Amino acid sequence: MAPLIQSTQPWVEKYRPRQVKDVAHQDEVIRVLTNTLETTSCPHMLFYGPPGTGKTTTALAICHQLFGPELYKSRVLELNASDDRGINVVRTKIKDFAAVAVGTRGRQGGYPCPPYKIIILDEADSMTEDAQNALRRTMETYSKVTRFIFICNYISRIIEPLASRCAKFRFKPLSDDIMTNRILHICTEEGLNLDPEALATLSSISQGDLRRAITYLQSAARLFGSTISDKELISVSGVIPQAVVQALFAACKSGDFDLANKEVNNVIAEGYPVSQMFLQLMEVIVEANDITDEQKARICSKLGEADKCLIDGADEYLQLLDVASNTMRALCNMPQEFSYT
Repeated sequence: MAPLIQSTQPWVEKYRPRQVKDVAHQDEVIRVLTNTLETTSCPHMLFYGPPGTGKTTTALAICHQLFGPELYKSRVLELNASDDRGINVVRTKIKDFAAVAVGTRGRQGGYPCPPYKIIILDEADSMTEDAQNALRRTMETYSKVTRFIFICNYISRIIEPLASRCAKFRFKPLSDDIMTNRILHICTEEGLNLDPEALATLSSISQGDLRRAITYLQSAARLFGSTISDKELISVSGVIPQAVVQALFAACKSGDFDLANKEVNNVIAEGYPVSQMFLQLMEVIVEANDITDEQKARICSKLGEADKCLIDGADEYLQLLDVASNTMRALCNMPQEFSYT
């Protein structure tokens, strides 16, 4: 029975660092938090930065190193604010947990076991403003017996009164070297063969998100076996082949609307996500050397507008065609708006 559990375990959990010092590429954060563990003097904390950079891993590691396996369940409350983000959760679940005092028995089983509890609020930037405001009072009232760790991608979505009560820790995107070393370690442990081109592709499509890279690697290993190519990684990642992106961009540069429309129809017919096309098209445009800064600015502005429309539920075909038309207009130095007078 044990091998079955092992084989179905997500590699993200299997290879998650268990101690704060093992979290990669966040040297400043780890140095400060190591001192916190030694003194057990833990303030309210706010971890922010891109996804997949070790925020949740660090929070869990801190709690495990403070309380150990025996006290962890009674001293730590984990909440994902995407699911539990309303004011009622603050008034009931969080307040009830925060209000209960804990014993001061001191060190147990080699763990410090300080006399307070910890509430981890993952994806705290998804909490409503009312819930965040209600949390302010809870933090102040129960600060002697409860510490909060807020985890978010966008610190701007955390209200200032809440953010000012926390020590802030910024998590940086992981470098290609760090990503490569970690992926190679997993490949060695799992008996996978990844050539240099596939390794570079995995690092590129993950964009500094190690969790995403590990997930893509495990998906490819399950589907294609121990030898994995760059094309197979792209197929499981949802990334659009670069040839398709370049074909659309070339059609826009040609000034031929029918050709551009044909490429747009091809993207839709293949089922590629248009939001992903916008992201990859933006990268191609920003890195292009044969168009001016003004043209890049006009195209990127339209890409931003269209992406917002997609989020609001607009039709993918119309938005992609709108972007193609405006890209063509910018590249051919046509006015931004037609005049009908």
